[in-house]
Amino acid sequence: MRRARVLGAGLAASVLLTAGGAAFAQTVSIGATLPLTGASASVGEDQRRGAELAVEQVNAHGGVLGGKLKVIVEDSGGSAPTALSAARKLVSVNKVPVVLGEFSSGITIPIAQYVVQQGDVHLNVGSSSPQIRKIGDGSFSVIGLDDLSARFAADDLYAQNLRNVAFIAPNNSYGQGVAPEFKKRFESLGGKVTSIVMYTEGQSTYRRELQQMSKTQPQAYVYSAYGQEAATINREAYELGLNKAKWYGIYLTMCTSDTVAQAAHGQEGLEVASIGDAGKSYQQAYQQKYKEAPKSAFGAYVYDGVMVAASAINKAGAADPAKIRAALHQMGTYQGATGTIAFDADGQRKEQPYDKVKYETTVVAR
Repeated sequence: MRRARVLGAGLAASVLLTAGGAAFAQTVSIGATLPLTGASASVGEDQRRGAELAVEQVNAHGGVLGGKLKVIVEDSGGSAPTALSAARKLVSVNKVPVVLGEFSSGITIPIAQYVVQQGDVHLNVGSSSPQIRKIGDGSFSVIGLDDLSARFAADDLYAQNLRNVAFIAPNNSYGQGVAPEFKKRFESLGGKVTSIVMYTEGQSTYRRELQQMSKTQPQAYVYSAYGQEAATINREAYELGLNKAKWYGIYLTMCTSDTVAQAAHGQEGLEVASIGDAGKSYQQAYQQKYKEAPKSAFGAYVYDGVMVAASAINKAGAADPAKIRAALHQMGTYQGATGTIAFDADGQRKEQPYDKVKYETTVVAR
């Protein structure tokens, strides 16, 4: 059952441009679809917290267009049909000009296509399939696409003198994007991807897929997987003894968010970097409010997405999708929790900073 949450907000000083001062300013609503339940619920909750932190940070700074900003969050349950229904509600019932989402590329793409077709603005805050670039005008990404993350991972592994690796990822839009991008880059450096396994989401076991990979005797296993599915893969790899080789996770917090520490210990990977004062402030605010460190990097993307949307609405001078779209194209740069955000001609993030990380009892820098 879909849950809706409404978060009140103003606009923080860092993105306050030309907020209106109308005597009878009205509340402006934008929407978001996030996986608050389902296999990726732990990441979805992190994303929701990112939105919540953003609105708390901006609430004291005058709002947008002289009024308050609301973010209406709908639960997708990690399902594309449910997410699409949620997007339809946000656009047709709530009349939002901007929709943020999602986490999985296979969900982000159809909702973004729908939102853009309806003339609204879509902000991608968690997906990285290169297919997102083809959605068209009105779709913007605050997260770097797979050509950036895959290139970083390939370079990192090759620099560690690893020449033969196996790769496993979900058989969806995300996996179908990151796997070939990694293979292209790694083999251009002189390495060899001995096996690419695309797994079916939602299975109770992945032993067959893991055994298939192990037959090629790779020096390292490279993977990218979501929450509970990643936990199953990690547990079974541990039981099969495959953890004796190096394991490398693309977005390591995502790969280990639901995994027991024993199975994840010693893994390496990449993670989005929290840069400068904005990144530090986000991490500190998260720790203070929730009494724990962020469970993933994806909350920070939603945080930045809300701030960018608010900035664009103020610059547009109205909650009008066409004007907001133009404002985003003209944005220049925004210094966010995930680094400097600037859009290319296709509305995609130009550059994405990453950190090299490892798993001890949690994900830390290496």
